[in-house]
Amino acid sequence: MARISLDCPVSLPGIPLSVLSVPMENKYKCQQCLLVLRKPVQAQCGHRFCVHCFRQLTSYGPKPCDACRQEEIYEEPISILNSNEAFPDNAAGREIASLPAKCLNQGCDWTGSIKEYEAQHEGRCELERMQCEACKMPILCTDKDRHNERECEERTLNCKYCKMTFNFKEIKAHDEICLKFPLQCKDCGKKKIPREKFNDHSKSCAKSKSSCPFNDVGCKYMMENGKLGDHEHSSAVEHLRLLLPLVLSSVSLAGGDAAGELQEDSGLGLYRAPEEGVATGAGAAASALSLDMEKKVNALENIVCVLNREVGRNSVTLEAFSHQHQLDQEKIENLSNKLLQLERTVSMKDLQLSATDQLLKELQFCTYDGIFVWKISDFSRRRQDAVAGRTPAMFSPAFYSSKYGYKMCLRLYLNGDGTGRGTHLSLFFVVMRGKCDALLKWPFSQKVTLMLLDQNNREHIIDAFRPDVTSTSFQRPISEMNIASGCPLFCPLAKLAGKSPYLRDDTIFIKAIVDLTGL
Repeated sequence: MARISLDCPVSLPGIPLSVLSVPMENKYKCQQCLLVLRKPVQAQCGHRFCVHCFRQLTSYGPKPCDACRQEEIYEEPISILNSNEAFPDNAAGREIASLPAKCLNQGCDWTGSIKEYEAQHEGRCELERMQCEACKMPILCTDKDRHNERECEERTLNCKYCKMTFNFKEIKAHDEICLKFPLQCKDCGKKKIPREKFNDHSKSCAKSKSSCPFNDVGCKYMMENGKLGDHEHSSAVEHLRLLLPLVLSSVSLAGGDAAGELQEDSGLGLYRAPEEGVATGAGAAASALSLDMEKKVNALENIVCVLNREVGRNSVTLEAFSHQHQLDQEKIENLSNKLLQLERTVSMKDLQLSATDQLLKELQFCTYDGIFVWKISDFSRRRQDAVAGRTPAMFSPAFYSSKYGYKMCLRLYLNGDGTGRGTHLSLFFVVMRGKCDALLKWPFSQKVTLMLLDQNNREHIIDAFRPDVTSTSFQRPISEMNIASGCPLFCPLAKLAGKSPYLRDDTIFIKAIVDLTGL
């Protein structure tokens, strides 16, 4: 007897009775959940259970069958539910799967079989409703994510500025006091200023306007914060003019008190000595006028001294700023020179890295026995580039006749060259300048064989030639490479069309063999 596996990763209780379109027979009812059997399991007593229900019943070990007790047929050990003695009831499962079913959600007219309901419709019905766990509102299952993210009144949100967590209803009120909430300065237009730093910005904002410090004495000028010094410098005379009446009134008040005392004394004098009163009164008036003028002059001298000290202090500050500016300029110049030097160093390193990369590629594909196989992939794209004139020719990596021998490479025209243009592959042999050319025999005179390999290993396209020793192509190179020499009609392009044995997976192979006889 096959035993049931209770390790099913996903299991659900029975299918609701209202899903069935026909009256349900008791043999299709789970004895635990009393719903339509889902993945039926038959215990050794003969009663059927959903695999989910049976697993829950036996999760703590064997348990007596309640259905047997209700039917008064309980008998040990047959009526003991044990996972080791139960088995999947596939026959009942097939019968249940074929029963007609309908969707239990209001407004949905889906119909089918129980099997189709489980596989295609259950949990996917657009009209299925559920209760939101937070706000308890009934919602469509398909709208659950949208409701939780956008509509639920009880959802929690993180303030996107301070990252603190709040209820949706509180988040708007929080925005009014959030210290990280971005504000915009109305004066300078700067945006995204955190509320906690807005007062500091207002004080330092260059375009924020404030009144002149001499506002109390009549200056009505409104200036931007950064221009206070300019205003004080340009309006110094105007500020003195506004201060003068205040100073004079103060001096006059002090002078008036002294004159009153003088008149009182004079009155006493006139009372004591009438004959001397006129002369004494005239002298006292002249003395009071002189004293008044002297006080005014002293007050103005004090003001001038204060202004002179302020001018001197500003001159020292200006000189300090000029000196610091000069130092900053020298520092900037030094940093600029260092930056240029670093840029030159980086450029040199890039060149060295490029040379090293090229050398590494040469070493990767390099051979030292005069035999070289050149794999050319992406043939279709490369040929299109050649036809369009973007890349008419391509060079192979270098190869050698020996470790210290001739350095050579191949040059291929995918759309032909010269007499083969547009009809043939043109393949040429190139002698390159090597490090040991001074030790080699010149001109180059070794036989060269060029091959387009049949990837079925049947019929290779082969062309061979012996160098013309009078040609400059085979003399000792004086530049990076000599003029290429070879076969402009190497292979008709028609042989590469269709299912060609020479072109497989958009790749061709070209082989070069240099005869080393006599070296």
